[in-house]
Amino acid sequence: KSHEELLIPPTLCHAKTNVMFLKTHKTASSTVLNIMFRFAERYNLTVALPAGQLFHLGYPMTFVAHFVEGFETIGQNYNIMCNHLRFNPLEVKRVMAANTFYFSILRNPIPLLESSYIYYKHNVPAFRSSKNVNEFLASPTKYYHPADYRENIYARNIMWFDFGYNNNAEDDMKYTQAVLEEIEQNFHLILIADYFDESMILLKHVLCWDLDDVIYFKLNSRSQDTVQTLSPESKEQIKAWCSLDWKLYLHFNQSFWRRIEETIGLEVLEQEVDHLRTRQKELMETCLSEQEAVRKDDIRNRALLPFQSGAANILGYNLKQDLDNRTLRTCQKMVMPELQYTSYLYAVQHPHKKRKDVGLPLLWTSRQEE
Repeated sequence: KSHEELLIPPTLCHAKTNVMFLKTHKTASSTVLNIMFRFAERYNLTVALPAGQLFHLGYPMTFVAHFVEGFETIGQNYNIMCNHLRFNPLEVKRVMAANTFYFSILRNPIPLLESSYIYYKHNVPAFRSSKNVNEFLASPTKYYHPADYRENIYARNIMWFDFGYNNNAEDDMKYTQAVLEEIEQNFHLILIADYFDESMILLKHVLCWDLDDVIYFKLNSRSQDTVQTLSPESKEQIKAWCSLDWKLYLHFNQSFWRRIEETIGLEVLEQEVDHLRTRQKELMETCLSEQEAVRKDDIRNRALLPFQSGAANILGYNLKQDLDNRTLRTCQKMVMPELQYTSYLYAVQHPHKKRKDVGLPLLWTSRQEE
């Protein structure tokens, strides 16, 4: 070998580009989706997008391959899958390559249920008919009727349901143990939303991505004034009412920290989290006119308005006015809400199909504007 070649440090890994993210509900997963979409664009990857006018992959129906646009012609040549779906490993395997990396994210069921309550207040019968979250939790069975189970999925063990299991199943030890083992077999990594920055650093390491691949602005969060305070009784009640989700969370919260200690160690983790936050702050200073998310009525560019749901006020961002084109593009993608980004990628990947209608003005209409 020549002298020069020896000076180049050997790269220890290649960025994984075949990745399936199971997007769970109310777990900071919209922020992860944005990270996945930007990564797909950076490496020119093909995303398994919902067919036709849909924005999710058949959810809440159990996933089947033909929910993906172009599956009949594209077959197993997708790199990234990350829109909402109800997990069904055999059908996902028909779409994704054999060497695909599978990951998902969980959140503590206590804040999760309160978030669901506000976000799905008007959609879920069990939430609609109760005054507030504490009243619902005082006697859930009074409001939650098994007959409405389809509309009520957000009211009980929603993560269990997203992973493809029965969210009304008996909490039997043998059963839950079997499910946890099956999830461990199907997924290479489970992140924890309550430690989002730590999760992003772990993801970066495991996928061999760059720091800039996991930089994010928090998306789809809501204003503080729509958060309801849970009573101590309610918090305890959630552990019982959503006991399947509670077990799921406890199990994978443990394996998450174990994984961190095995792969990076807490010291390096702390340094990299600092690094991530510094870089994020730099980007916020570059991109945003206010250094924080703003309420829906304060979003100047309607094309960047996030989908509003229930009693939540979903926050968005205002970009600085005088950015050069390249910076503007980067910033726009960092703040682009899920529906708009899905619609845009769909137009890029399937230019001859009717564009998905978000019901908002378009930020850009075609590839030419890039």
